[in-house]
Amino acid sequence: MKIKFCGASIGVTGSCHLITTDKHKILLDCGQFQGGKAMDEMNKEPFPFDPAEVECVLLSHAHIDHCGRLPLLVKRGFKGSIYCTDATADLLDVMLKDSAYIHEKDAEWQSRKNARTGKPPVEPLYTVQDSEAALKLVKPVLYDQLVEINPEMKIVFNDAGHILGSAVTELWVTEGENTSKIVFSGDLGVTNRPILRDPVKIKKADYVIMETTYGNRLHPANSTSIDQLINITLATIKRGGSVIIPSFAVGRTQELIYQFNMFYEQHPEYQKQLENVNVYIDSPMATTATEVFKRNAQVFDEETKSYILSGDNPLDFKNLKFTRNTADSQMLNNDHTPKIIISASGMCEAGRIRHHLKHNLWDSRNSIVFVGYQAEGTLGRQLVEGAKEVKLFGETIMVGAEIHNLEGFSGHADQKGLLDWLGGFQVKPKQIFLVHGETESKQDFAQLIREKFGYDPVVITENSEFELETGTLLSRDEVIIDAMDEEDVADLRNKIAGIKEELDNVLSGTEKAMEKQVSPEKLRMINNIVLELEKASANLGSSITAEDRDTRPLSEQKEQ
Repeated sequence: MKIKFCGASIGVTGSCHLITTDKHKILLDCGQFQGGKAMDEMNKEPFPFDPAEVECVLLSHAHIDHCGRLPLLVKRGFKGSIYCTDATADLLDVMLKDSAYIHEKDAEWQSRKNARTGKPPVEPLYTVQDSEAALKLVKPVLYDQLVEINPEMKIVFNDAGHILGSAVTELWVTEGENTSKIVFSGDLGVTNRPILRDPVKIKKADYVIMETTYGNRLHPANSTSIDQLINITLATIKRGGSVIIPSFAVGRTQELIYQFNMFYEQHPEYQKQLENVNVYIDSPMATTATEVFKRNAQVFDEETKSYILSGDNPLDFKNLKFTRNTADSQMLNNDHTPKIIISASGMCEAGRIRHHLKHNLWDSRNSIVFVGYQAEGTLGRQLVEGAKEVKLFGETIMVGAEIHNLEGFSGHADQKGLLDWLGGFQVKPKQIFLVHGETESKQDFAQLIREKFGYDPVVITENSEFELETGTLLSRDEVIIDAMDEEDVADLRNKIAGIKEELDNVLSGTEKAMEKQVSPEKLRMINNIVLELEKASANLGSSITAEDRDTRPLSEQKEQ
C-alpha cells in the first residue's frame, strides 16, 4: 500500500492525497491551491496521477482548498464516487458552483484584456457545467455510518468540528491478509466553540495524516477575541467609521452572525449606540451557506440546539441584513453611515471584499478586522503584516484604516488543540505524516510530538510517495512555483528599493535613532522581502531527478 502526497505539502492549500493498493486507487480530498498568481498556476498543472484510474474521493469538508479541484478532476477523466457527509454535500453544491462562476468570470476578464494586446483568449480552469458534473457523483453519508466503498475498503466519517459537515476520516484497507487503518484528520476545529460540536478523538490507527495549520501557534481565548471585536466595533462607530470583516463564507461568517446576535440582544447598555448600525452579510455564497446551516441543525452542539428549541434563531436578529445582488453591494460603499460589513473571501483574494477594501481601506475612521488564517502570498497576509499600501484593481490604495487580527476566531485547532487530538490515540501509530502547514509550523510541531509522545513523524515538505508497510520513500518531486511575471518583478523591485532606503536611513543614524527607526512593522517588512526573494530564487531550481532520490527506509534516513 502506498500514499502519495499531491497537495498541501508546501503550505495550507491544495489538499490532495492518493492511496494506492494492489487493486484500488482512491483520493483523500482534491483541493484548490490558493495564495496569489503563482499558486493559481499550480492548479493548471496535470495531476500527478491519471484521474480516470481513481476509484473514488473521500472528501473531508467543503472548503475550496479541500474540494476546489473536484470539477477539474471530473473534466480530466474521473468518473468515480465522491463520498462526504450529508451536510458537506449541501455546502458543496454552493461552493463548487460559486468557484466555477469565479473561474469563468476571471477567464472572461483575462480574455478581454488579452484581446486588446493581440494575445489569445484563456480557458477557465473549469466551468459551472463541470461543477454540476462533479456534483452528480456525490454520495452523502451520515456521521458514524460504516460505509463499504469496495470489498477491501471501509470508511467512517467523524465530526471534525471545523465547519459544518467537516470530517475526520477513518479508512480500513485490506490488502492480501493484512488490514490497516488510516486516519485522515482533515482540518480539525476548536473545542468549546458555538454552533459546532468538538472534534472527535480517534483511539487507534496504523497511519495518521494530520494537518498542522497552527502547529507552532496558540490562539488567544475566543472570549478575548469576542471582547476585542466588540471594543473595536464600538470605537469605530464612535468615530464615524465602519467595520469591514473579510470572512470565509462557510463557517466563520455563521459564527460571527452568532456572536453579533448575542451582542445585539444581550447587551442593552449598547442598544442606543447600535440601534441604527446594521450588520451586512455581503456575499451571495455566505447568504446561501447560512441557509444550509439552518437546514442542518441536527449536527449543531447542544447549546445551539437549546437556543433553537427555546424559539431563538441564533443565526438571525433585527439588525442583520443579507445582500445578494451587485447593486445592493455597491450601495454599501455609497452609504457612509457606520455599519459592519462581513464579506468573502476571507483572505481577500477574490469576491466582493476587494471592492469594500478599495473603498474603505484608505479611511482612518474605519477598521479592517481579520478573523481567520491568512496564507502566504495573499492580500490578507500583506495587510496583517503591516503593508502601508496595496494594489486593488490596478490601483494603489493607501492603508489608513486600523488593521486588527483576531486569531481567537480561527476555525482551526491551535498547537494545543492539535496535541490534544493526537493524544487521543491509545496505541502508538506506526507512522504519522504531517501536512497542511507552512514548513516552520510542521517542523516545530513535529519536534513537539517527539518530546511529548516519543513518536517520530514524517514532515511532508514536497510532493512525495511512500510505501506504508516498510516506510520506504519511493519518490519525491520538489514543488517549483512558476516564475513571477513582469508586474510581480516590478513590484518586488519597488519593495526592495523602499527597504534599501529605510536601511540606509538606519545605518546613517545613531544607535538611539536606530531604535526609533526600526519598528516591528519595518522588521516584518524586511523579513517578508527576504521570503519573497527566497521564493523567487527557488524558481531557478529544478526538480529532483530519480538519481537524487533517497529510496532507503525512513528509519535509515532519520538516523542520518
